Amino acid sequence: MSLVSQIIVNADNELRYPTIGELKSIQNYLDTGENRIRISSLLRDKEQIIIQKASKTIFQIHPEYIAPGGNAEGARKRSLCLRDYGWYLRIITYGLLSGDKKSIEKIGLIGVKEMYNSLGVPIIGMIDGIRCLKDASLGLLSKEDSKIIAPYFDFIIQGMS
Repeated sequence: MSLVSQIIVNADNELRYPTIGELKSIQNYLDTGENRIRISSLLRDKEQIIIQKASKTIFQIHPEYIAPGGNAEGARKRSLCLRDYGWYLRIITYGLLSGDKKSIEKIGLIGVKEMYNSLGVPIIGMIDGIRCLKDASLGLLSKEDSKIIAPYFDFIIQGMS
């Protein structure tokens, strides 16, 4: 649900008008709309570059993952890992566009620890992987754009921790 929708639903549930603070949140969301679209488009267009850089970094941090017996050993396992990176990058853009982290929580965080644990995937590796995705993404953005997108990466990192 978008920030605007969430504010309206909350106000309606409480039988009230949106507060001044909520209206200011909507105004800020609308004011940053073009930036959100531009950042989302850039992440989409540079997805392969971001994932490539992030994967290179994560496998430098955790070389045991690509070593014999590791979770990302071989082309098939490595491609599954990189598929997840693309998935997380995509849901980050959903949160960015909606201006709300709840979509990230619903789509990408509920049950994620249990899923990775059941698959034998070290959660610390996924957390480090999201950090690598964040760093690779922010490396392509201005400081202003980085401030807009970074909280969405941080939300996933905190949710997995």
